[in-house]
Amino acid sequence: MRNPILATLLASAFLSLNANATDLLQIYKDALANDAQYASARASLTAGQEKPIQGRAGLLPGIALRGTDTKSSTDAEVDAVAGSRTVKGTSNAWTLALSQPLFNWTNWQLYEQSKLLLLVSEAQFAQSKQDLIVRVAQAYFDVLAAQDTLETLRAQKSAISEQLASAKRNFEVGTSTITDTHEAQARYDLVTAQEYAGQSDLQVKRAALQQIIAKEAGELAPLQPGVKLNAPLPAVIDDWVSSAEKQNYSVVASQVAVEIAKRDIEKSRAGHYPTVDLVATTGRQSTGGATNPPSSGVVKPTTIGIQWNIPLFSGFAVNSRVKESIALEDKARSDYENARRTAAQGARQAFVGVTSGLAQVKAYEAAEISSQSALDSNKLGYQVGVRINIDVLNAQQQLYTTRQTLAKARYDTVLNGLRLKSAAGTLKEEDLAEVNALLQH
Repeated sequence: MRNPILATLLASAFLSLNANATDLLQIYKDALANDAQYASARASLTAGQEKPIQGRAGLLPGIALRGTDTKSSTDAEVDAVAGSRTVKGTSNAWTLALSQPLFNWTNWQLYEQSKLLLLVSEAQFAQSKQDLIVRVAQAYFDVLAAQDTLETLRAQKSAISEQLASAKRNFEVGTSTITDTHEAQARYDLVTAQEYAGQSDLQVKRAALQQIIAKEAGELAPLQPGVKLNAPLPAVIDDWVSSAEKQNYSVVASQVAVEIAKRDIEKSRAGHYPTVDLVATTGRQSTGGATNPPSSGVVKPTTIGIQWNIPLFSGFAVNSRVKESIALEDKARSDYENARRTAAQGARQAFVGVTSGLAQVKAYEAAEISSQSALDSNKLGYQVGVRINIDVLNAQQQLYTTRQTLAKARYDTVLNGLRLKSAAGTLKEEDLAEVNALLQH
């Protein structure tokens, strides 16, 4: 009765562990709330949304209320007989002034630039969101790969330990040489050292994931055994490259930066252009007390008119700024071209990574079956005396290495699929949900 009960308890514990495992979407939601890089990008977008309001302000009227309230005291020498006396007076005034730009090319270009700056902020934020998806998936599968490596090393260590014990028993009864024991011991010592390195690497990978979500990730849901991965659609690399050259958010931001640079040229040239403003003022001035000449009363002046200004010479500063803006436009065009080429190259690399990864996965799956058969044959051959201990150890190592490499090939293929969509500017949370569906929940 004990074995069925024990098996039931172990199965229940395993199911409970999987039920509590954190999947990729949950990690992504934690990253949305806690990742510092994403929070910085979100704050940058919020700041960018204020740019059009600031730019429009230069086209709207400006209204100002100014005032003064003074008291004066003057000692005056009247004549030799009367002597001197103090003359005191008061005055106060206020003025309400309005200025409405009628023609100001600089302010208009600033307004056009402010709208473009908002587009840049939105593109940069969209790119940051795509980068977060890729970073989360990379960190997630890095942890899974490190776990696979450690589990593989521990399984290999267990198998080598059994082989070492078998070699010692055979040596004691005289059916094998001491060489078999030494070879098994050497393999055991090596895999023990590799196990320590694997533990350290797993800690580093978990720390990298914790940096993104700002907390311990806990147990992660692994890929389903024998999961089937799909080829990219469309299956033509040129379609992905064309999309990357047009829709990649870094390319879009660089393209908008070229338009901003053009506005900078116009803004610099506006240093030679006149400005025209409608100005109007109204106010009140009152004086009281003794003044020289004596006066008191209230005045209410009101004015309205057109104010213009024509710049004539500014020490060649305007010409210099125009040349500077033209050079900066050339720089912006070069940056745009570089961003376009970089996006295209990223799409090519990711597409090749996916297609090559799918082929590698298929090949490694066949190699796993062959390696398992080879191990079984070597174990049988060792038992009947036609194989030696080192043959079994090599076959074991080949099988575990193949399994580990197969898992890594699957992770890399999934990640390259996400990178491909990111390069093309089409990566969304739904794509991450599709990857999440491949996990063992």
